[in-house]
Order: sequence, then C-alpha cells, then structure tokens
Amino acid sequence: MAVRCQFENSNDIGVFSTLTNSYCLVAVGGSENFYSVFEAELADHIPVVHASIAGTRIIGRMCIGNNKGLLLPNTTTDQEMLHIKNSLPDKVVVQRCEERLSALGNCIATNDYVSLVNTDLDSETEEIIADVLGTEVFGHSIAGEVLVGSFCSFTNQGGLVHPMTSIEDQDELSSLLQVPLVAGTINRGSQVVGAGLVANDWAAFCGLDTTSTELQVVESIFKLRQAQPTHLVSKIRGSLIDNLS
Repeated sequence: MAVRCQFENSNDIGVFSTLTNSYCLVAVGGSENFYSVFEAELADHIPVVHASIAGTRIIGRMCIGNNKGLLLPNTTTDQEMLHIKNSLPDKVVVQRCEERLSALGNCIATNDYVSLVNTDLDSETEEIIADVLGTEVFGHSIAGEVLVGSFCSFTNQGGLVHPMTSIEDQDELSSLLQVPLVAGTINRGSQVVGAGLVANDWAAFCGLDTTSTELQVVESIFKLRQAQPTHLVSKIRGSLIDNLS
C-alpha cells in the first residue's frame, strides 16, 4: 500500500525518512502527524525510530541502509549513533563511513541484494558498502545524473527511476538489479524520485502532491497491492498448514 504524507510543509519525505524491511528512521522534530503516518503502517512489524544525523533532520539523504545494515556519515555524533544502534534490531550492522561525499543517501541506492553508487565514491567506501549492506556494488549513473540515490528508488520487488532514463538504460539497470523498473515521477512531476518517495517490500510513502496516477504507478511497480511483511506471510502460511493437518 502507498500512502501520501508531508513533513511540515515539504513533500520531499525521502529527505526526512529512510525505510527498509527491518526498520524505519524518521527525522526528529517534525509534526507528530508525519510520525504517526509511518507508525500506523509499520509499527506492528518494524521499529519506527526518531533520529537525527550530524545534528540535522535530513536523515534520508545522510544515511543509507537495507535489511542487513545501515551506513552513517562520519559526521554522526557518538550519541546519535548509540541511539540508532540501540533502537534497531540486533541483526542490523550500524557503521560510520569515512567518505568525503557525506550525503550517502544521495550517492547510493540499494535494496537487500544490489547497491548502485555514485561513480565518484572511494573504492574503500564501495568495500564498506559490500561488507555492511551485504550487497553487490555497481558504479552507475541514471539519466546522466551521478546522484543515483536522488534519482531512483528501488526495493526487492521493483523500482522507479528518473523519467528521462532511456529504454536501453532501464533494461541495463533492470538486469543489474534483477527487478523490473519503470521511468516516472513523484509529487506531481518531480524528477527527484528518491527525495519524494521511500519504500520497502510491502509499504511506500510519498509526498502529498503525488497524483493518483503516480500513486498507481508506485503501487504497481513495487507490487504493493497485496503485499504483506514476510514474517506475516510465513505466520499465516504456518497457521494454514496447522489447520490443514
């Protein structure tokens, strides 16, 4: 299911939040309304954590994470890191990354298996990404833009990329990521897809300006219509099997 919301007066909710299959981080100090939208959809399945990074609220642009790990910029304070570490599930590895391009969320896009990165990132950073997030790492641009994290959003089910991405590029990216991709916009025509949208395998959140057509595209490419958290599916499957036996 895809839900529209706003952070204060901004529709760029991907700037103020980050979402994976095992946790969600939202910026501190926003209205309770923004937080409660995430809580309503996610709280039964994964922790929704108030956090700041390097004293800022733009946490969605500062960090990058998936089911297995979370990478923070080296400007993250010890206190912030400790709070995040204590709030996330034990299996999630939290690590700082010494990278001069410190807005990691702009430079990296990832799901649980593959990471796309800005080609200007250090090779050591690429190794840390592979290590902490447990993914294959590919340097790539999207529609000529190096800030891959800003111009695409993808999960283990599918992805949305910059509207000017050519068919050839979409095919190449799709085979790299092993998920279907579609070129599109968010927030009534915004090309900055990563800033206006956060998604995991069963939920997506986008800015309030997102049109119903854009919302339908998001729901269909991310396969959200009948999606359920994996642990919920296995629980239902288990109880069905019990009933049958």
